[in-house]
Amino acid sequence: MKEFDELVDIMARLRADDGCPWDREQTHETLRPYFLEETYEALEAIDSGDAKKLCGELGDVVLQVVFHAQIAAENGEYSARDVLARINEKLRYRHPHVFGDASVRDSDEVVDNWEQLKLLEPEASHRVSALDGVPDILPALKRAFALQKKAAKVGFDWPDVEGSRAKVREEEAELEEALAEGDRDRVADEFGDLLFALVNVARFYKIDPEDALRRTCDRFTGRFEKVEAGAAAEGHDLRDLDIEQLDALWEAAKKEE
Repeated sequence: MKEFDELVDIMARLRADDGCPWDREQTHETLRPYFLEETYEALEAIDSGDAKKLCGELGDVVLQVVFHAQIAAENGEYSARDVLARINEKLRYRHPHVFGDASVRDSDEVVDNWEQLKLLEPEASHRVSALDGVPDILPALKRAFALQKKAAKVGFDWPDVEGSRAKVREEEAELEEALAEGDRDRVADEFGDLLFALVNVARFYKIDPEDALRRTCDRFTGRFEKVEAGAAAEGHDLRDLDIEQLDALWEAAKKEE
């Protein structure tokens, strides 16, 4: 693709001896926060439903990929074309029902086949646990969700959602015990266990907990801003209102939705 080749050339020019001082200083490590930031901005664009905005943000993500590939090429490791060749090979290998003779009944079987094929790849040879492959750096809710899915694949799972919901009630009781004891370390541990159990309930209902919590944060932000506006319209500062007045403003904000 001409445009992709042009981007690779631009990146090489920026990293050249007479290129951009800032670009020349970057390493895989220094680019980490930018990669994360651009990814989150792309996700925000998806949520906005703005196709033009998403187009621009996806370009920023691709730039990060090409940037890393250029650094690797300078180190004699691999190039942008190697990155593309590898993902092309991987996609063909993991879709034998499209590029081969295999057949599948539905998308669930596609996912099962995908996971089985991953285990046969050379990169999987060093894995000793069923949980291997879940990055430690994932946000905690995402990591919990991924770990539970991995464990479920090998049978470490409740037969249905009721077992998971009962676990939530059990963890709530243990948290209450820890609070009564006043042991802060145990309180933190039991609170984490409760969150982990709630993530498992979300998995049974096919809800992404990270996405669910993000949506709740968005709703809270919108409602809180209406509460602030409502208080200001009445000539009040939020800090001067009691809980009953604040709750009334909150309920009013909910009704506007």
